[in-house]
Amino acid sequence: MRSSRLVRTRVAVGLAVVGVALIAIGLATPLSHHAAPFAAADAPSTSAPPPATPPAAKTQRQVAPTSQADVRDLVTGPVLPESDPVTVSIPRIGARSTLVALGLDADGAMEVPRDPARAGWFVRGAAPGALGPAVIAGHVTWNGTPGVFYRLGTLQRGDRVAVSREDGTSAVFVVEKVARYKKTRFPVRTVYGAIDHAGLRLITCGGPYDPSGSRYPDNVVVFARLASVRS
Repeated sequence: MRSSRLVRTRVAVGLAVVGVALIAIGLATPLSHHAAPFAAADAPSTSAPPPATPPAAKTQRQVAPTSQADVRDLVTGPVLPESDPVTVSIPRIGARSTLVALGLDADGAMEVPRDPARAGWFVRGAAPGALGPAVIAGHVTWNGTPGVFYRLGTLQRGDRVAVSREDGTSAVFVVEKVARYKKTRFPVRTVYGAIDHAGLRLITCGGPYDPSGSRYPDNVVVFARLASVRS
């Protein structure tokens, strides 16, 4: 189990003010394990909130939350206590994997699994099922061989993803969106920022493979929300 200190630090993940890129260029081949800097424009604003608007004119929050503490009174849907994940299963694409722990490498980039057949959970994010965006990453290919997330980009809205946890529960997520982003314009806040529910992000590489650079230009990100819990 993670230390309480690590759990307390997870709310800062994804904020550009920490100055590190959290999504790797890799997840494709052994030659692609370094980080691409995210766009500075994606950093959260550090300016003061705008002046209060009269109640009758308010239609939405005026400032996006920058930590999970900001949204605890806005939580929607089921939320589980923290518990480390053990396996991930995506029936529609036939993907199933035990999970390895991913931290940050010496360059401040999110680590990627060394085994292309296994996915990894980013330990500085939320645990799957807990409040916040949990992140699980895996390779799309490795030296021309399909990786664990080879078919991740074919998922569709409504597909299910199950994550078994150390506490004996299985968190079942429903896919809400599948998106592809240029690595040079990766939307850090959208993927790692605070949310009002228990979310899951599945990440791999995408786009046309560039053999000269042994890399893919894009990232595929699957956004999912906790729908139910199995014991």
